[in-house]
Order: sequence, then structure tokens, then C-alpha cells
Amino acid sequence: MLAKEFIEKIKNNEIDIVEHTEKIIQECKEINKEYNYFNTISEELALNQAREINKKILSKEKNFFANKKLLGVAISVKDSICVKDVETTAGSKILQGYKPLFDAFAIKRVKEEGGIIIGKTAQDEFGFGTFSINSAYGIPKNPFDKERSCGGSSGGAAGLSQKLKNHIALGESTGGSITTPASFCGVFGLCPTYGRVSRYGLIDFANSLDKIGPMGKSMEDAALLMNVIAGHDKNDSTSLNVKAEDYEKYLKKPIKGIKIGIIKEAFGAGVEREVEKNVYNGINELEEEGAKAEEISLELPIKYGISTYYMIAASEASTNLAKFCGMRYGAAEKLEGSFNEYFTKVRSNNFGEEAKRRIILGTFARMAGYKDAFYLKAAKVRTLMINEYKKAFKKFDALVSPTASILPPKFSEIEKLSPLQHYMIDVMTVSPNVAGLPHLNVPVGIEKNLPVGMLLIADHLQEGKLIQLGSAVEHGK
Repeated sequence: MLAKEFIEKIKNNEIDIVEHTEKIIQECKEINKEYNYFNTISEELALNQAREINKKILSKEKNFFANKKLLGVAISVKDSICVKDVETTAGSKILQGYKPLFDAFAIKRVKEEGGIIIGKTAQDEFGFGTFSINSAYGIPKNPFDKERSCGGSSGGAAGLSQKLKNHIALGESTGGSITTPASFCGVFGLCPTYGRVSRYGLIDFANSLDKIGPMGKSMEDAALLMNVIAGHDKNDSTSLNVKAEDYEKYLKKPIKGIKIGIIKEAFGAGVEREVEKNVYNGINELEEEGAKAEEISLELPIKYGISTYYMIAASEASTNLAKFCGMRYGAAEKLEGSFNEYFTKVRSNNFGEEAKRRIILGTFARMAGYKDAFYLKAAKVRTLMINEYKKAFKKFDALVSPTASILPPKFSEIEKLSPLQHYMIDVMTVSPNVAGLPHLNVPVGIEKNLPVGMLLIADHLQEGKLIQLGSAVEHGK
């Protein structure tokens, strides 16, 4: 059932919102025992929200229904997005026990529209990972095969989106953390233009890259949540002050004449045959619906995307994680020794391996004598990448590639990969993230009982075109 249909049933008194929420929470508990999709299930908050909505329904409060876009819909939240009074850890032991005193902008919007917060979903620590295995609180398992990865870092959000009905997830992406898990779990994942959704209340990974976006089993559900969370926020200096759009108007809109560029460098060496075949099936579906596809060379983003991304992301992460020192919130140790000794003990005992690796890499890149050679050079390459994308968008409405070059891997296979091989899995998704471009994972097939995703990329603030194309694939099947 689509969220819109569910909301209509609530309005017509066909569903008791409190009873339904109780069932959802119970289902989440059962799913979590098997799949580890939640770090925290916010049962008390969800039931209180449901009871409050029910009171207003029973009192027949004037215009209550008319203004609620998410009335009674279950919304899960990636654990890096702050929810007031609900433990928010970003998947890290160093934030264990932290309960924010405020809601993130996106959460405030969800609550205002009647969405019910059911819990905080599992992720790689601070978003550091492609497979959701770098977490202090358990590893989420792929809904198609429990021996395989959900993708990362929004792994819990993606897995739950596939497994739980009448639910939409809030994810977050820095280098592919919405689209890669969406691909591995067979759901839609929309990463918006940088600044289109406020970052206020998001626990930072990399300030110039982080983006909050929706994940859902249908394009309709993702578009609905995007309508709620998009908008200007004076509390976020990077929030874009642009006119709000109705993203739902792009659903099922004809795509005849839309021009799509097939990124030549994104196919071939390193891309599994099954992935390539299904992505081309998706492209064929778009052509059958009237779109025009043509190959394009986009060498710079594919060739230099990984190195540019990791240089910028690690440098900014190193700065952002400096505040976690055991003095104000989260984990603490016995207060003894000098400041340096105390901070070292807190950080050594409570950061995971990958977090430490990125802090060390980023700190090195920011040091005097290295900043020009690494961070500033990466920033210049980012500008060149944006220029190359902009040139492509003069001819094409959207660009297409596989989302991930491989099918969801087994955990036993991941263990054999080096850190560099881990990073290389992100080769398709890092470049649009670095450029701040909106991109969307569209499920395009099942191979070996595992989902395959197609990545669509559009120009800045063109989320509508992505939704239009994603909807065409969804309904053209």
C-alpha cells in the first residue's frame, strides 16, 4: 500500500492509528531480531505521537487532515539525524547514550506533517563505509540474503524500506550512502541537490558533502517524503533559498523527448556482467517510454572522483570529529592525566578502526605543508568535475550508470577486501556527491535473486526530472 492510500484509510476511519502503530512497532522488533536494522526503536515516542494524532481525529479538529502530508505514516531515521530525546549515536560508541535536546530540521518537518518516528536505523560509524559493517551496534543484513551486505552507510534504512510495509526512511549521503544501499536492497533512494534539504541537526561527516534524502519501496513514497523535507532553513548557512517544488507532480509524467546520456566509462571493466545487463534493460525501458539515450564520455569524474572525494571527505571528517572528546556528551573515561592523555584515551577506546583511519588520513591532508598539495588541489579538481557535468547537462537532461558495479557481496567476501578496495566500490556514486548533484537509485531487475540498481544523475535542483524518470521505469515494468 502506498503512503497516500494509507493516509486516505486513516482519514476514512478504516485504520486505527494507535493500533496500527503498535503493530508496526511489534513488527519492527521482530524484524530487528533477525536483520539488525535498528540501533534504537523509539516505541514511546511513536505511540505518544499516534495517541496525539488520534485525539485530534476524535475531536474532529478543523482542517487537521487537510494539512498533514504524512498522517500516521511510519518514518525511520538514520542514526546520524537528531531526534529529540531519542538516543542518536551515528553508529559510534563515542556517542553512546547521547539524547539530543532538539529535532533536526527534517525531523521537525516530518512531525509537523503527522509522520510517526519509529526509530533510528543502523549505519556505518559516522557514515564511514560502503557495506554497513563499521558499526558499534550490529550489522544490518540484506533483506534478500542474510549472508550479504545491505550496502552503506544507510544500510538499516534501505533494508527496512524493503522489509517493512507502510514505511518511508530518512537516509543521508556523503559519497553514496543513500543510493548504494538502495541498490543493494532493491528500493528507491533519492539523494537531493546539496543544500536542498537542511543539514541542521545532522551529525556531520563532511560539511561540504552531506545530504539528507528519502528512501522508499516506491517512487511515490520517496517523492512524498521529499516534498516534506525540502526547503530553506535559516539555521543552516548552506541551505538553498529557492522556491519549494511539488515533487509529486512529476510522478507518471510522460518522458517522451527526454535526453539521457549513458556514461561510457561507467560500463565495462570492473562492472559485473549481470549488473550491466540489467542497467541496460532499465535504459531500454526508458527508451520504450519515449526517452532518447546516447553514449557520452565523462572521463574526469570517473577517473578522479574517488581520490577527490576521499581527500575532501577525510579532511572534513577529521575536523568534525575533533569535538568528540568525552567532555560534553557521549562516552567518557575516568578524569585523570593531562588533557591530551584523557582525550587520547576517550578517542582510542571509543572510535572504530575505520573512523581512526579517516581521522589520521584527514589530519595529515590538512597539516601545514600538505594542505595545498592535497585538500586544496582536491577542491580545484571538484570544480573541474562540476564544469564537466555542467557541459554534459547542456545536451542531456539526465545521465545514467550502474549504481554499484557489483551485486550485493557476502560478508565473507567483504572481509577479504583491503581498505582501498572498499573505497573503490563507490566509484559510480562519489562524483555526483562531490559535485552536489541530485541522483537517484532505481531498481531495474533481479539477478541471482539479488537486486540491481540504475543510477540517474541530474543537474542541480532537477530532482523532478529524476522522479519523472524513476516513475517511468517503475510503472513501465
